[in-house]
Order: sequence, then structure tokens, then C-alpha cells
Amino acid sequence: MSEFELIERAQQGDKVAYSELIQKHHRTVEKFAFQCGVKVNDIPDVTQEVFVKLYRFLHQFKRERFTTWLYKITLNTTRDYYRKESKEKEKEEKLNNEVGMKYSVKSAEDRVVVFEEDRELHYAIQSLDEKYRNPIILFYFHDLSYEQIADVLNVPLTTVKTRLLRAKGQLKRLLSKNGGAKHGR
Repeated sequence: MSEFELIERAQQGDKVAYSELIQKHHRTVEKFAFQCGVKVNDIPDVTQEVFVKLYRFLHQFKRERFTTWLYKITLNTTRDYYRKESKEKEKEEKLNNEVGMKYSVKSAEDRVVVFEEDRELHYAIQSLDEKYRNPIILFYFHDLSYEQIADVLNVPLTTVKTRLLRAKGQLKRLLSKNGGAKHGR
């Protein structure tokens, strides 16, 4: 069954078709959320929220490219998540105090950094400002065209081109400064 048929069936309330859409795109959502800076232990929550929003707004989907629309939802969900971050930190601290053990974010991330081939590159990308980070991620790791990136980010095509150029320059400087000039992205 084609993706378009799955979407149509899911829009008509077919839960099996919706489940197939989730299975088909689950990994992409997780990967993009991680690349947008969501911490490893929060990826399942963010991913679930993306698919809840997808379910709620699936009736609004038109005949555009589905993955582009899904990237928009994921990007907005990660941004919403950042707004809630201080609240989440409070809950995490409370939980750590109740459990009585200190949670090490670094060791959890080191264990689960499976999305990037190179931690140094990942951290360099994470250090970029969001307006430069997102186009780089969408172009190099999700193979979106400039036009698709402009659509996802809701910016003009020229802005995408400029941001990609600047982001590549910043990454080159960051990686060469840290001895990582061997990375050719």
C-alpha cells in the first residue's frame, strides 16, 4: 500500500493504517528530534507527542509531501519541549532526590548516541544556533532539498541557502579548532 493510501485510510479513522504510518516514520522522528537537541532520555516522550499531534491534525493534511509536514510537526514539538524544559528539570531533580542517586546525562548520551557517525560532529552541530542547525540537519541527514527545507522552516529559499553556507563555515571552524578537520560534511 502506498503512503498516500495509508494517509487517506488513516484520515478516515483506520487505526491499522495510522499504526503503519507510525512504524514507517518513527525512526525519522526520533532521529530528527535528537538532532534538534532533545536529550536521549526525552526522545520517546517527544516522539510520542509528535505522533499524538499528527493524529490530531491528520485531517488537515493535504497533498503536500508527507515527510515535509512531519518534519514541521517534529520541529514545532521540539520547540514546545524546550519551552517546558525548566519544568522538566524540576521534575527530574525531584525524581533524583527521591531515588537518591545522581543522574548522569553525559553517560546516557554516550551510551545511546547512535544517530550520528561521529560524536564530535554531533556536538559541533548542536553548538550551532538553531537557525543554522536545522537547515544542516535537514539537508545532510534527511536529504531534503533547499525548497523542502524552506517549506519546513517557513523561510524564503534564499534564507535557506545563506544559512546553510554560514552553518558550513561555522562547522568547519569548530571542527578544525577541535582537531576535527578530518570530517568532510
